[in-house]
Parts: sequence; structure tokens; C-alpha cells
Amino acid sequence: MRRIIQRLIAAIVLSIGIVAAAVGTSYGQDKVVRIGYQKYGKLVLLKSKGTLEPKLAASGYKVVWTEFPSGPPLLEALNVGAIDFGNTGEAPPIFAQAAGAPIQYVAYEPPAPKGEAILVPKDSPLKSVADLRGKKVALNKGSNVHYLLVKALEKAGVKYSEIEPVFLAPADARAAFERGAVDAWVIWDPFQAAAEAATGARTLADGTDIVANYQFYFSSKKFLDANPKVVDVVLAELSSVDDWAKGDIHAVAEQLAPAIGLSVPVVEVALKRQAYGIEPLTDAVIADQQQVADAFFALNLIPKAIKISDVARRPGS
Repeated sequence: MRRIIQRLIAAIVLSIGIVAAAVGTSYGQDKVVRIGYQKYGKLVLLKSKGTLEPKLAASGYKVVWTEFPSGPPLLEALNVGAIDFGNTGEAPPIFAQAAGAPIQYVAYEPPAPKGEAILVPKDSPLKSVADLRGKKVALNKGSNVHYLLVKALEKAGVKYSEIEPVFLAPADARAAFERGAVDAWVIWDPFQAAAEAATGARTLADGTDIVANYQFYFSSKKFLDANPKVVDVVLAELSSVDDWAKGDIHAVAEQLAPAIGLSVPVVEVALKRQAYGIEPLTDAVIADQQQVADAFFALNLIPKAIKISDVARRPGS
């Protein structure tokens, strides 16, 4: 099991520097909420709005923010105690739970199936997912698009073993995609929208009628058990930011674009494919997430079967 966990950690390219920074920043603070976020999403908006800090200051808490390049290293940071709260897509928590990370699902965003896709170059001879048989496909291992690839291949009658996965972080994957080192790239927004705009990349398939593409919010079990009301405050402020965002997508794009280095029109495309709403876990969502876990176990992508319900916070708890 130790070797499996070590391989997983190596595969998701955990940035030790980021984790160390998160621990160091929070050292010595008796009451602090350490939030991990990615460059794009509702947590970025919450950070930039600055509304969470005064709400938590009233209870004597400070907020420390740490940016991560993707979901897998964010959850590894939660695993080692470097952060208390964060969010990712549907696949990273499966790998994290299977590796023993003390995660607790606390909320989710509704499905956004168009917010991830299998892309090919505009002049590629590939016309369908079935054409991926024997081809090199770039993706970020353990990310939400990992499940999209698994299910899209299954729907097309192609075994996962019949393609050659090339595990790369988004920036490296785009470079490989543009120079023709891979035949296809499975990626999420806003990287998806950026590649479409810059390269004319074509979509073989997005998540429509294949996967839900949920976003989930997590706390460490230790932090949630000790500070349930603090987690509720974070979720309430996220919900307020979400309400603002869905009502003024252009303003959100203008705010996000400089931070993520993309044009406002590209960010708007991504935001229109995003889902809105911060909701408590339901039996149906837990069942959907269990299907992801079962699929990964069947393919030997995780070392053991897991139960999502074991780590899902129910409404009112």
C-alpha cells in the first residue's frame, strides 16, 4: 500500500514548496482557516471579494489562502494537514480517499458537462472517440477529466487499455498537444476554452450524456469535527459569491481574466459552461460519485474499493 500511495503522490506531482508554504504561513496561528484554491473557480472569486475575512474575524479566525495547480495536489495538501478546506472536480477525491486522506465532502456544484472535453487539433484526422484506439491521449492523472476519458471510451466501445494515456499537467499537455506529441488532450475550462480560441482545437466529445462533471467542496475531517460552524460560514459566503457570479458573467470574466492570464472573451466562454449553486450533498449526488469510484476500482486505478457515503457530510450535520 505504501508503494501505491508513493506512486500516486509522484503521479500527481505534488508541489512540496506549496505545501510547505501553506504550513509555514499558518504556523503559530491558534485560530486559522487554511483554504486551498485553484486559479479558476468560485474560491478565487471569494478570495478576491474579501468578504470571508471579516465574517470569520468576528469569531476570532484568520484566513490563509494557498494556490494549487490542480485538484490532486490540493487534496494531498489536505491529506498532510497543510490546508483545511478546498475544492476539486469529481475524480481527485476518489484517489485521495483510496489513499487514506481524511477528506469530508461538504458541498457540491451542479453538473457542468460542457466544462470539460476531449480535444484534437483542428486538422486532425480523428473524427470520433472510437478513433482514439491506439492513440496517445494527454490528461492530468487523477483529475476530473480522467473519468471523462474512461466513460467516453467505454461509450465508444474502446478499452482504456487500448489507448496510451500520457499524464501531463495542463501547461505541459498543451505544449505537447500543439507540437503534435499527443493525438488528443482531455482538459477542463478555462484551459479548454483557451485552447479552442488559440489553436482552433476541435471537440471529439464533452461530458454531455457521458459524465456530470461535478465540482465538490471539502474539509479535512479533523477541521470539520472541530469547526462545523466555520465551514458553514465559508459555504454561505461561497453561495453569496456564486449568486453574484451567475448574475453578471461579464463582470466576473473581467475580474478573473488578468489573474489567470486569459482574455475576457475566453473566460466568458468558460463561465457560460460552468454550473452555479453551492448545494449540500444529496443521495443522488453521492450515488453518482460512487459510480466514479467503482469505475476507477474496476480499472485498477485505485488500490481498493471505497464508499463515498463514509466521507459525505449530510445536511444538518
